Amino acid sequence: MLRIDIVSGVPSLLESPLASSIVGRAREKGLVDINIHDLREYSEDKHRKIDDYPYGGGAGMVLSAQPIFSCIEKLKSERTYDEILFTAPDGEKYEQAHANRLSVCNNLIILCGHYKGVDHRVREALITREFSIGDYVLSGGEIPALAITDSVVRLLPGVLGDAESALSDSFQEPLLSAPVYTRPVEFRGLKVPEVLTSGDHEKVETWRKEQAILRTKKLRPDLYQKFKKESKAQ
Repeated sequence: MLRIDIVSGVPSLLESPLASSIVGRAREKGLVDINIHDLREYSEDKHRKIDDYPYGGGAGMVLSAQPIFSCIEKLKSERTYDEILFTAPDGEKYEQAHANRLSVCNNLIILCGHYKGVDHRVREALITREFSIGDYVLSGGEIPALAITDSVVRLLPGVLGDAESALSDSFQEPLLSAPVYTRPVEFRGLKVPEVLTSGDHEKVETWRKEQAILRTKKLRPDLYQKFKKESKAQ
């Protein structure tokens, strides 16, 4: 069973999302073990401080090295971790392929950044991989940690009801999903494409592939170029 330890200075941001929906059900079924660690519990400061001013001056505060080292070293003394992840704006772009690889790990740690970042010695000495979920500013690394956790947990065996649903998601190949419809066939003058009600599964799959390619070319030309490159290599 996969174990994920999330280290945060603001653990309350994580508790509700991780107790709900797919991830929450996976935890209840014993398909994944997720543990949230409050950095303040590891602080040696009498006021349980976990941040300090940066050397050299400048605005903002920085997560201190001591609580993070104490927390992660304690966890590492109890088990071996495949990866120790840090969510940072200057990390590599997180993609589906990363989720696929992380889903076959045994133990993961995710460290959530906060304030103006963390003492760089943490990144140099402890972190094995750094991820960014996009080029925009968030208040902390808790939201990226939740995104990574959700993307990994939904791939674990037994988590999703339909065994094929995870494999058919967008980004499992560099294409967006085709449009999807449900009943009724006509709603406010808008109709479901006839091919989807034809009962011809081969035609349906062909249509879905064509639509996926067209939507990707229009909406995500970067992914479309990746798709063309991979198609030529096959």
